Formats: sequence, C-alpha cells, structure tokens
Amino acid sequence: MFKQKETFQEIIIMRGSGEGEESSDSKRSQLGKARTKSIHPPIESQWLLHPPEENKPSSLLPKPGVKSMLNYPRKIRNSLKKLGRGKSLRIVLEGVHDPKYEQLVDSLREQLFAEGHLMERQTDYHSLLRFLRMSDFDLSKAKDKFVQCLRWREEYGVDEILKEFKFEEYAEVKKCYPHGYHGVDRNGRPIYIERIGMVDLNALLQATTVDRFVRYHVSELEKTLNIRFPACSIAAKRHIASITSILDVKGVGMSTFSKTARSLFMEIQKIDSNYYPETLNRLFIVNAGNGFRMLWKALGTFLDARTLAKIHVLGYNYLSNLLEVIDQSNLPSFLGGDCTCSDYGGCLFSDKGPWQNPEILEMLQSASIMEETYDSETDSDVASEEAMGTSQNEDCGDGGNTEAQKIHALEVALMDTNKEIQALKAALDNMKAVLERLEQHIKALRV
Repeated sequence: MFKQKETFQEIIIMRGSGEGEESSDSKRSQLGKARTKSIHPPIESQWLLHPPEENKPSSLLPKPGVKSMLNYPRKIRNSLKKLGRGKSLRIVLEGVHDPKYEQLVDSLREQLFAEGHLMERQTDYHSLLRFLRMSDFDLSKAKDKFVQCLRWREEYGVDEILKEFKFEEYAEVKKCYPHGYHGVDRNGRPIYIERIGMVDLNALLQATTVDRFVRYHVSELEKTLNIRFPACSIAAKRHIASITSILDVKGVGMSTFSKTARSLFMEIQKIDSNYYPETLNRLFIVNAGNGFRMLWKALGTFLDARTLAKIHVLGYNYLSNLLEVIDQSNLPSFLGGDCTCSDYGGCLFSDKGPWQNPEILEMLQSASIMEETYDSETDSDVASEEAMGTSQNEDCGDGGNTEAQKIHALEVALMDTNKEIQALKAALDNMKAVLERLEQHIKALRV
C-alpha cells in the first residue's frame, strides 16, 4: 500500500532565516535569498545498485579488501560470496562505484596521499565521497574538511573511545533522555528516534556529564558507520549509507532550550555536520506545536542548508507521512505503529535492527578477518621490501659495508616476516572457526 519509489533530482534551496516549518519546496523557497547550495540526492543513489551481470569492466568493480576471493577454497568462497540472489557480499557492502564519482574520490585520495594524510580506514570510497558531497565536489574544500576531520579524530581520541570508553550510565541516561535506533525504513535504512519532549535535563546531568554524553554520541556514530550500515546493507541486499530519523517534540517550547541544552545541541550538531557528513537521509520532526515552531526559527539558524532540506516539520497528524517511508511493524506504538518491544522494556531500549542478527554479524566478522589477513600480508611484504631496500642502499654507500651488516639486515627482515606470518596464521585460524560456524548456519537454513 505504501510501496515507495525513490526518485531524485538535484535541487537548489535558499538559506535565510532558518524557518523550516514546512516540508514542501514552495515553503522552503521562502527562507530567504542569502545563500544557495546544491542539495544532492541520497548518498546511496551514487552507487550503481543494479550492475549488469555480463561484460562488466573490471575497473568498475569495487576494490576488494582482500587480494582476491578466488584464492580461498570454493566452500569458503561460496559461503561469503553468495547472498540472496547471488549478489556478492563485497558488492553489497561496498556498492558498485559510479565511475564518475570514483574518479573524483581517487583524485582526492591522491591529494591526501601527496600531503601525507593517507589513513587506510578513513580514506575508503565511502568516507571520501561524503566529504566531496558536503563540499559540492570541490576537491580543495573536501581535502581541507577531511584533514580537519583527521585532526579532530586524533585530538579527540576517537579510536581510543572505541576501545576504552564504557558508558556505564547508559540505562539511566535512556530513562531521562529517551532515544535509540529501532528497525529500518522501507528502503532498509536504520531508523533513529528521539523523544525530546520527555528529556529531563537535570536528571541527565546527574546521571552523566556533557562531555561523557558527547563521547557516547561519537561512539554511537562510529557503531552506525562500522556495524549498523553494513548489517543493513546485507539485510537489504543493497548498499545502505544513511539513516531516517524521527524527532518527537511534543511539549517542547522556548523554555526547554536552556543554555545547557543549547550548548549540548550545538556541540553534537558541530560533530555531526563537520566529521560525519551526509549520514542523514531525512528527518521527521513530529508533534510540533506552536511553542516548538517558535523555537525552530532559532534552531534553524544553526543548521546548514543541506540539512534543512532533509527536514520535514510536521504537526500532530503526521502518521500518514511516516507510513510512506516506514512500515507500521517498525514504528513504535507511541508514534502510531504496532511495535512495543515489550521484551526489552520499550522500543528505545531494544536497539532492534539487522545489526542484532547473529548470522549477519558472523558474516561481518568474517569479512573483517579477511581484511585483517590482507593487511597482515601487505604489511609483511612492505616490511620485507624495506629491509631489503636498506640492505641494498648500504651496499652502495661510501666506505663499503661489512658482511656482518648485510647478514644483520637480512636477519631483521626475516624476523619481521616471521612475526607477520605468525599473525597471519592466528588470523587464518580465527577465520576458519568463524567460517565453520557460518557453514553450519547455511546448512541449517537449507534443511
């Protein structure tokens, strides 16, 4: 009944006073004429979702995270490669890159490499495309913004947050700040929900601090990029790279937006916009009364034009709008849907979604192990080449080089290589165990 077809065109909106009270383009055009900015279609549309099966140029295929899946036994390859109607797991996770955008991404990567900013995990196609989109595909601006992001990640300690940060006050914070991920929309994107009208800021600040809450927010953003999006991609059998969000603002007015609340909002907005760009597909603000509409005039000035174009501010008769993009089974009962998640103490406590599916998580773990295996092989090759290069350079130096120095250089190279081999063996053993469990799951599904 609510089958949705996504059709997009590039549009131009005006950035003015920030009055984003209506969702129609005609209302948006009344925002003012201070600044224009291109609004791009959803990021998933910049992957070729339905590539032809025959005569596909190899240059259009995503660069795999391992040297080649063909190097693995057929049983392992089939377990990882086949998904749904024969789609490749790597193609689903990576998307089939559009040659036009891949060329721009490669140009940006080359500039970053030339300036010494090559970071393996952050310079993948997906990350760089986001920064290109936020910069309207201006290479110079995208490079500057990306370098700023790398600097922030290092200074803020994002990697350390992922490894060490523990948000013990999670359950208590959920009670005074109801929020969470819950299911997927009709296109397979994660749904994120906040009930702003029920936030108890005093209780929140007793349960945690602004700094710890922001760190928790960053850890959730990283989980979305690294786990939720890939899991949703596998479940939807297409690349997923953005979220659909719902903000319930029932009871929110000017008095709600205190100095502390403004500070928290601005800090989170800054992080989301500058360091995790283009992750929002659309935002529905529901139960917007007169009090919130007055507040929205102030809030809208903090948002960039591209974000404003994705926001739909709705009153109390919002259900039909939500059902156009979200199935009723994935909509919590407090928003007019059928779900209660009674086993989890409520929908916003459940973290319901494909990222909780054990089989999908095993597939992601398998893919991660294969990535680590490839990295180990690559590091081993580089270490050996560097050691051999050092030995050769010493041979050519003035004053000669003793046989003992040559032997020492070779011993260092062999030791480094042996360490990498041991790490590779451990990774392969882990991969074997995971794949055996995955094979058992596949056999069970076939019975």
